[in-house]
Amino acid sequence: RDSSTSRGLGDVYKRQYDLIPAVKPQIAMYEQFGIPGLMAFKKTVDYCKSKDLVIIGDVKRGDIGSTSAAYATAHLGKIKVGSKEYTPFGEDFATVNPYLGSDGVNPFADVCKEQKKGLFILVKTSNPSSGELQDRLIDGKPVYEIMGEMCENWGSRQIGAYGYSAVGAVVGATYPEQLAELRKKLPHTLFLVPGYGAQGGGAQGVAGAFDENGRGAIVNSSRAIMCAWKKEENCPETAFAEAARREAIRMRDDITAYL
Repeated sequence: RDSSTSRGLGDVYKRQYDLIPAVKPQIAMYEQFGIPGLMAFKKTVDYCKSKDLVIIGDVKRGDIGSTSAAYATAHLGKIKVGSKEYTPFGEDFATVNPYLGSDGVNPFADVCKEQKKGLFILVKTSNPSSGELQDRLIDGKPVYEIMGEMCENWGSRQIGAYGYSAVGAVVGATYPEQLAELRKKLPHTLFLVPGYGAQGGGAQGVAGAFDENGRGAIVNSSRAIMCAWKKEENCPETAFAEAARREAIRMRDDITAYL
């Protein structure tokens, strides 16, 4: 693009971050490009930090203890090399797959306590087949409810001033009944709510993720915002940033109307 177009888009980019509290870069979309992709991921995180945004690394890591500790260091912690200390990626939160149990989660929780960071544990995910495992009953309870209770327990040692712990839960907007049910049962667990917009989740259903003060959840929208220009009539691709801003405002107003 020529310099005048670049300046114009730069001005648009500068006006995006006033609308949102956080971003959730999905690392797989970067990893598919190898090392250059990971370098771009780091640039994304650093840019968002420069705008004082909370960065939720959507990395879905989780393994045995020593490996989880390494993942936690990479995304939330610091590492010492010789006499120097480095921050590898430096997100504020990371998404974690908990299905190896406490062995896989405790190393993340330890780093979070040390670095004042946070986690979002996969509890009831937004994808269509999530129920194949997450809805199975154990002693009369669905697996997702048991996992939610484990989140409450993992976070019980790190509860902040507003009553929420550093260990949150991923609960999809595509399952509004379970979302509202879990909100009542997990009073100290912050929710990350994917599935709004392109995946079919709506604002009325998402409202169940919030507490009586309108807190306790952050709603994620990816494709609906990034590709908003495709839905607007006569909107050129070069105007993608303006279209994204309009969609972010529409989403905000849509959700807050129900709170």
